This record gives sequence, structure tokens and C-alpha cells, in this order.
Amino acid sequence: MLQDTNVITNGIITQDALLNHWQGHRRVTRRLIEAFPEDQLFNYSIGGMRPFADMVKEILGLSGIGIRGIVTGNWTPTAELDYRAGNSAAKTKAELLLLWDQVTAELNALWLQIPHERFHEVVKAFGEYEGYSTDIILYWIDNEIHHRAQGYVYLRALGIEPPAFWNRD
Repeated sequence: MLQDTNVITNGIITQDALLNHWQGHRRVTRRLIEAFPEDQLFNYSIGGMRPFADMVKEILGLSGIGIRGIVTGNWTPTAELDYRAGNSAAKTKAELLLLWDQVTAELNALWLQIPHERFHEVVKAFGEYEGYSTDIILYWIDNEIHHRAQGYVYLRALGIEPPAFWNRD
């Protein structure tokens, strides 16, 4: 039985604050994508990890399809946002950034459609991962931070100074 340990009873974080927090992380991740040389973004890896572009495609799939799933109950990946395969029509940095911006805009628009009580409902994300909507969203944020950290390692190994992780503006 799931226990909702994240029920907000004292207004610790609002729905808007959660979105702003998430979008702050997304702004940092976007700057990290921008910092990569084009060829390294899609080809460079260390220790058997995937290229950063593949990690970004996963982030896009989880957040893009995920937000649609939270709002509509439809968790079906689309061709451009298949989070499992990392599939995406994006084959260049410019295309990847365009897709990033499209998902960001969609996230902002769909977020406004989520009723407050939906955050405390159990969902089965992607037909596999059961949990409260808030916990699922927090996982997506954690997943992005995890992959962004891998991108930081790549940039440092390439001799490139990554953007400040703490600057979420």
C-alpha cells in the first residue's frame, strides 16, 4: 500500500513553486546542452555511458510524455519522445534544443491544467511505475539532475567549463 508522505498540509511548496523549481533545473540543463560541441553531444561517452544527447532524449521523453500522462492519462510515447529508446527526430544540437523548447512550452501549458488534487492521486506512469503524481514528477526532476551531472563530467573531461549548476535563472 502506498503512503502519501508528500501531502502538503501547511503550504510548504505550491504547485507553481514546484513548476518553477523544475523549470529552473531545465534552464540549467538547456545551457549544458548549448555548451557541448555538436559532434561531442551526440558521440562522446566515458565508461560505457551513453552520449549526452541520448540522455537528453530520455529527459525529454519522461517529461514530455509524462506531463501529458499526468494531465490526460495517456502515457503513450510519441515517435519524437520515446523515452525508452531515446528516439527523437533531433539529429543536431539545434534540433535537440528546439525539441527541448517545445517540451518546455508544453510543460508550462499543461501544468496549468493539472487540478491540485491530481498531485495526490496514484498514477501508473507509462503503464509501469505506480506512485503519487508528485512523487513521479520528483523522480523526473531527479533523473534530469542525475543525467545533467553526467553531462558535467563529459564537459570537464573535454576541457570545457560547464555552466554554473546553481544558476537556475
